[in-house]
Amino acid sequence: MTDFKVISEARCEIGESPVWDDRTGCLLWTDIPLGLIFEWHATTGTRRQWTFGEAVGSFGLCASGRLVVALVNDVVLFDRDSGARSTIATVTHGRAGMRLNDSKVGPDGAFWVGSMDASGAPDPQGTLYRVAPDGDVRVIATGFKTSNGLAFGPGGTLMYHSDSRGPWVDVYDLDPATGEARNRRRFRDLDEATGRPDGGACDVDGCYWSAGISAGRLNRFAPDGTLRDWIDLPVSRPTMPCFGGPDGMTLYVSSLSSGSAAEDFERSPLSGQVIALPAPVRGVAVERFRDA
Repeated sequence: MTDFKVISEARCEIGESPVWDDRTGCLLWTDIPLGLIFEWHATTGTRRQWTFGEAVGSFGLCASGRLVVALVNDVVLFDRDSGARSTIATVTHGRAGMRLNDSKVGPDGAFWVGSMDASGAPDPQGTLYRVAPDGDVRVIATGFKTSNGLAFGPGGTLMYHSDSRGPWVDVYDLDPATGEARNRRRFRDLDEATGRPDGGACDVDGCYWSAGISAGRLNRFAPDGTLRDWIDLPVSRPTMPCFGGPDGMTLYVSSLSSGSAAEDFERSPLSGQVIALPAPVRGVAVERFRDA
C-alpha cells in the first residue's frame, strides 16, 4: 500500500471535488448531501467550513479568489471571507429529483458542469453544460445517467468526460480559446472490476487519472486509453483525485461512506475520508473561472 495521510477530520457521506488552491496553499472539498465545503491549510493545519443549505455537487476556483459552486440547480459565486454569494446561472433539469454533479474549470475560463439522473428511466436526462463567466449556459451533450470525470489534458486541447453509470469515458477535442468541444469519441469502456469512472484528473504526461469507485483504486490511462497502471487505495470507494501541493506532486483523493455496510468499514475503515499520497508524476494545473 502506498504511504498516505488522512486530511479530513470527519468522515464524509459523499466526499467529492477536492480542489488545490495554489495561491493559499489550501485543499478544499465538499460533502455533497450535507451541503458543506471544507478548507484545510496544508502548512498550518487551519480549517474552515461553509454551509450552503442544499447539496453541493462540486466547485472550482475563481480568478477573483471566490469559488464557483454547483448547487442543485444553480451555479453561484461564493466569497470565502465575507460569505457573500450571487447566482450567475440556473439550469432546468429534464426531470424531478436531478441535481448538478461533477465539474471542472476549463482552459477557456468557463465552468464545465454536468447533472445526474438517478431515476433509472430508460432515457436518462443527465446533461453536460458549459457556463461562461457572463452566465451564458451552453448544452454540450445529453443522455447521461451520472455526468462525471471532467478533466483537461496538458495544453488544454483535450477534454475528458465520463458517465460513471455507463460506465465509460469519452474524450473531446477542445479549442482552449473559445471552449468549442467537438469530435466526441470513446476513450475507454470500463467495468466494476477495473473501476467505474468517477472523478478525474490529468497529468503532464497526458495520462488520465480516474477514481475507480467500484474497485478501491486510482486508474491511470495512457493517451490511447490503455490502462497504464493503478494505485490501490485505503478507501474502498474513491470519488475524485486532484493533484496539488507546492510542486503538484501530491495526489489528494476524496471518498464516500454513504450506503456502506458494517463489513465495508471493517475492510476499509477510512471510507469517507480525504487522503493524500505522493504522486509519481506532476499534475496539470486546473484553471480558474474568469469572473474578474
